[in-house]
Amino acid sequence: MFLDQAEIYVRGGDGGNGCVSFRREKYVPKGGPDGGDGGDGGHVYIEAVPGLSTLVELAGHHHWIAENGRPGSGKKKAGRSAPDIVIRVPAGTLVFDRDSGAMLKDLREAGMRVRVARGGRGGQGNAAFATPTNQAPREAEAGRPGAERWLRLELKLIADVGIIGRPNAGKSTLLSRMSRARPKIADYPFTTLTPQLGIVELSGFRRFVMVDIPGLIEGAHEGVGLGDAFLRHVERTRILLHLVDLFPPEGEPSPAEAYRQIRHELEKFSPALASKPELIVANKLDLEPDTDALARLSEALGREVLGISAVAGKGLDTLTNRLWDMLQQAPAAPEFVEEPLVEPQESAAIRVGDGASGSALMEFESMDDEGRPYDANP
Repeated sequence: MFLDQAEIYVRGGDGGNGCVSFRREKYVPKGGPDGGDGGDGGHVYIEAVPGLSTLVELAGHHHWIAENGRPGSGKKKAGRSAPDIVIRVPAGTLVFDRDSGAMLKDLREAGMRVRVARGGRGGQGNAAFATPTNQAPREAEAGRPGAERWLRLELKLIADVGIIGRPNAGKSTLLSRMSRARPKIADYPFTTLTPQLGIVELSGFRRFVMVDIPGLIEGAHEGVGLGDAFLRHVERTRILLHLVDLFPPEGEPSPAEAYRQIRHELEKFSPALASKPELIVANKLDLEPDTDALARLSEALGREVLGISAVAGKGLDTLTNRLWDMLQQAPAAPEFVEEPLVEPQESAAIRVGDGASGSALMEFESMDDEGRPYDANP
């Protein structure tokens, strides 16, 4: 199953409460306070890991809640801190705050991670409040609550070359001939239902990654056909390989019209995507190898068109080397602008236990270890 979008709820664990306790041992009169601190709540991280290509691990698992820290106890025993939760996603995942729409992190490389929900800090026990003038404090600090939020995850596959074109132009066949990928190939439209990645290897230990997305038709940017559901996967590519069927079936647009239709859809979806370097490739030369259809298409478009036959393997070496040369001159893959978002400010409390002074509750802003408000990113 290919899953490239998901919404999840994340919440850090609450910190454990501090303990109010006094040392009580034989022959140790007035032993003094010995309440321990509470443990910290677990954080929630999202990490890009190698070996994943979809968000399928999030299917059916929409709530990620870290454990709470354990409360402190007597004899100055600190509570156990809760373990962190790490949500595994493929490289290329964008992390958004669902409610504000701000992008928190672009996990564009394996090994990158972001803390999306900070666990609450454990409260201090009454031993921490002892002073020369208050030698028997009966107050302890409550653990801070963990941060929580809804997130939207969006996967944009990372590839060097993106193959675009109409259905049945031969994109899957081309990918299978140029790499070891084995996409489904058939003689009906929309055979490819999900993006497919393949690694193209050249001599001299050269290689690049290609992605084949489902075929585009007129009106795709408005949801016609498979729509623009998968165009996001070529937004990260450095160059586009526009594959055109040189001999379309009867009733289909001519090669020049098909090219212009797809270009129109790209411009409507994203001007930045449409401005990427592009190589126009005409496929299926094996049907009529002696025709001048290739020259007519090049003249109609006013641009160079490279002719190949994906089935027969004709022209693939020239195509591979041309793509490599274009990649050496193409700009780096785009990086998306992150908008760090401060986590919601929570309140914690110092609780006063039973004693002569009664009970009371004092509120204060939740801070980190250095006295700064909690923020979304480490």
